[in-house]
Amino acid sequence: MDVIEAVGLGKRYGRKWGLRDCTLSVPAGCVTGLVGPNGSGKTTLLSLAVGMIRPTAGTVLVAGETAGSRAARDLTAFVAQDAPLYQNLPVRDMLRVARNLNVRWDQDRAVSRLDGLGIPLKQRVGALSGGQKAQLALTIALARRPELLVLDEPLAALDPLARADFMKSVREAVAADQISAVFSTHVVAELEQVADYLIVLGRGAVLLSGTTAELTAAHGGQSPEQVILSALRQNAEHGQGHAREVAR
Repeated sequence: MDVIEAVGLGKRYGRKWGLRDCTLSVPAGCVTGLVGPNGSGKTTLLSLAVGMIRPTAGTVLVAGETAGSRAARDLTAFVAQDAPLYQNLPVRDMLRVARNLNVRWDQDRAVSRLDGLGIPLKQRVGALSGGQKAQLALTIALARRPELLVLDEPLAALDPLARADFMKSVREAVAADQISAVFSTHVVAELEQVADYLIVLGRGAVLLSGTTAELTAAHGGQSPEQVILSALRQNAEHGQGHAREVAR
């Protein structure tokens, strides 16, 4: 079963569409990379999938449940770029807060994972490094035992080593817990190493989707990075041409 199924999905903000006529399927059991420039609709799509906002048009299902429903929320864990961590709390108390806010919670999983990462429970959250904070947010998400892990630009504030460690953790969690992960990024080069499936957005529309192998084969053996950049350039040129036509 696909972990996300969107049909004719759209979200309008005032007179502008942040996402429009989006129809796609995200396969279960893999790491899916969602890529596109700023303003392409990545955050809108993920926010619709986790039920943070409601669609203007169309539908989106998560593991067969309507996005935003209680059943779908219980199956989904979300990590935003700016994870809501309480800086003045010790890590131990941050876990306690998260446990009290969630119906599904595996305390042993959380404590064991942090211990393996060398993150002390007594350490104040605000004193952690950027990479450690990202790992704490990921630990809280995984302790919910989700079927779908959604990450919105989780690497933006991390240095290269912390980014590599974080995505290694995501891949290990997908394999160990047999879950699905979808993460958005605008750093195209990092996708090739971690994503099994790719979705490329441009100006609120789906430009490409498929496994990395499928996309590479369909474009003459080009690397995933080359395929993505080519699609984004063509979309940008089309947009410029359309703007010129409107101006006339």
